[in-house]
Amino acid sequence: MSTTTYGLQDIKKEIQHLSALQLTDLCLRLARHKKENKELIAYLLFEADNQAAFIEKVKAEVGFMFSQMPVQSYNAAKYMRKILRLIGKYVKFIAEKEAEIELLLNFCNNYLQYADRKSSYKPLRLILTRQIEKIKTTIAKLHEDVQADFISEYDQLLDNAEKKHSWFSKKLYVL
Repeated sequence: MSTTTYGLQDIKKEIQHLSALQLTDLCLRLARHKKENKELIAYLLFEADNQAAFIEKVKAEVGFMFSQMPVQSYNAAKYMRKILRLIGKYVKFIAEKEAEIELLLNFCNNYLQYADRKSSYKPLRLILTRQIEKIKTTIAKLHEDVQADFISEYDQLLDNAEKKHSWFSKKLYVL
């Protein structure tokens, strides 16, 4: 016996017919099953109205995590992936490209500040290059007016990366 999977449109139609009490019970039941559901509901209820403050909190948390980063390259790479998972979760909550770019730029700047410059550990280097590629493609998807806000910060990031790491080539990532 298999269960039927319903699409978002079907679920949306059904939710519209529920009373406020039934909807509350449904949300609370969802929150009990997964930690991420609970975190999303908490974000939507308490943090979504002041998105700028939430982004600053996330930046502070990421900065703190970078300050606690292990010295060994292998462990540092694992720790950075953990930070990126956290950023990815918060980006899903916020659901805006501008916030994603802002958080990834912050991640890359923290990387440049805290990562070992002498390390030739390839996975560690790939973390930075992949995030820069992600920022580049996300900026390209934005409207031209909004792009201008991020391009100067992006170019500054590329300049800093090229100065601090001999293996980094700015030419590959210029918009």
